[in-house]
Amino acid sequence: MQSPDTSEEMLQIAAAAAVSKGGEDLVALNVSEPLPLVDIFLIVTGNSERNVAAIADEIEDQLLESGHKRVRREGRQESRWVLLDFGDLIVHVFHGEERVYYGLERLWKDCPVVPIDVAEPTVDAS
Repeated sequence: MQSPDTSEEMLQIAAAAAVSKGGEDLVALNVSEPLPLVDIFLIVTGNSERNVAAIADEIEDQLLESGHKRVRREGRQESRWVLLDFGDLIVHVFHGEERVYYGLERLWKDCPVVPIDVAEPTVDAS
């Protein structure tokens, strides 16, 4: 397990990457108590299979560029639920329907929420 600072740094990188590709409803949960090998789950919603894939790809690219090693990736082919395992951070990028169906927030409701410090993208009105 890496330091909590590293996990939170990874979270911020992943969250910023997700938002940059249109990721919505970001929720980060500290799952270190029930899952000692993982610190944080990041849950993100995309609005289509293409969007889910783009979000997952950008998160992966940004974390790899920052020097973090991916342990595993699942679901990229279908792009309905892509799981990116970076050790202490596991990212779940869901299509909206799958997010509701699997309800990870309900399953992990006893875990504390980790703040995400990502500015919402601004829309230029000009």
